[in-house]
Amino acid sequence: MMTHSIFTTKPVARRTWWCFLAAMFLLTTVSCVDEEGFDDTPEGNMEALWQLIDQHYCFLDYKAEAIGLNWDEIHATYRKRLNPKMSKMQLFEVLSEMLSELQDGHVNLYSSADVGRNWHWMEDYPKQLDHELREDYLGTDYRIAAGLKYRILEDNIAYVVYESFSDAIGEGNLDDVLYSLRLCDGLILDIRGNGGGLLTNAERLAARFTNEKRLVGYISHKTGRGHSDFSKPDAEYIEPSNRVRWQKPVVVLTNRECYSAANTFVRDVHNFPLVTTLGDQTGGGSGLPFHSELPNGWSVRFSACIMYDAEMNQIEFGIQPDIPCELNDDDIRQGRDTLIEAARQLLRNL
Repeated sequence: MMTHSIFTTKPVARRTWWCFLAAMFLLTTVSCVDEEGFDDTPEGNMEALWQLIDQHYCFLDYKAEAIGLNWDEIHATYRKRLNPKMSKMQLFEVLSEMLSELQDGHVNLYSSADVGRNWHWMEDYPKQLDHELREDYLGTDYRIAAGLKYRILEDNIAYVVYESFSDAIGEGNLDDVLYSLRLCDGLILDIRGNGGGLLTNAERLAARFTNEKRLVGYISHKTGRGHSDFSKPDAEYIEPSNRVRWQKPVVVLTNRECYSAANTFVRDVHNFPLVTTLGDQTGGGSGLPFHSELPNGWSVRFSACIMYDAEMNQIEFGIQPDIPCELNDDDIRQGRDTLIEAARQLLRNL
C-alpha cells in the first residue's frame, strides 16, 4: 500500500542555507592562506597546504583520537622530504602523500597532470559486490528512470539499483517508479558501489520511506582556526515526502564503496521503521568538502563541516549495517548474490 501526505519537505533548504554560510566564512578565512605570503617554492607550497589543513580541516581532533593522527609530526616528517630543486611531480607526490595521512576520500590535491587521492576507505576491504551477478538479477528487460534501474523479481520483490547520487532523480521519477512497484511484497534498494553525489538526491529518496518527521543527525561548521573551533551542532531532519511514499519493508544493500552522500543516505534511513540495512559497513565520508588554492595554482579539496548521526556519533569512517552479510564464493559459483538472496529471504519472512 502506498499513500500521499500533506506534509512538505524542508531539509534541503535548511542544509543549503547552512552550507552557504559555512562557505562564506571559509572563503573569507581560507583566503588568509594566500595573504600569509607563501612563496611558490616547494617549501612555500607545503607550508601553505599544511597550514590550510591545520586551520580549516574539520577532523584533526577526531582522527587524533581514532587513528593516532599527529598533524605536527606529519609536518616535520614531510618537510624533510623537500628539496628546492625537486620537480613539480616530485612535489605533487610528497604533498599528496601528506594529505593521504588524513585517510579522507574528500581530501584531494588537483594539478594539471594528476589528482592526489586516498581510497583507503574502499581499497583495503572486500567489495561485497559482483557487477556481473548484479546484471544477471536485473536481466535485460529492466526499467530505467533517471539514475534508477529496477525490476520485479520472480518472488514479487522489487529490486532497485541506484549506482550514484550524482544521477538526478526527480520527484516524478520516484512517483512513477514506486507506483509501478506498488503490488510488490517488499523492496530491495541496492546502493553498493555508490560513491556519493548530491545530498539533495539522498534526501529526496529518503523522504519516500518515512511517514513522520525524523531526526537523522547533526551538522557542525568550522568557525575558527583552532582544531576545536566549531559551531553548535545543528539538527537535521527528514520530513516525509508529500508525494507517493513506500509503505512496505525495505532492505538497503551496502558495502565499503558507499561513500559521501551514499553514507549520508544510510545515516538518514538507518533508524526508519520500514528500513533494514544489510551488507558491509559503509565507507564513510561525512565531511562536507570545500576548496582552496596553493601558491602554485594547485587546487585543494578538504572536509570543513562535520556530519553526525542522530546520537551524535561520528560517521566519518562509515556506518555498520543492521545485518552484516558477505558474498559467499559458493553462491557466486552458482550464480547467486548472497546479499540479494539474504534480503529476499528477510522480506519474505516479514
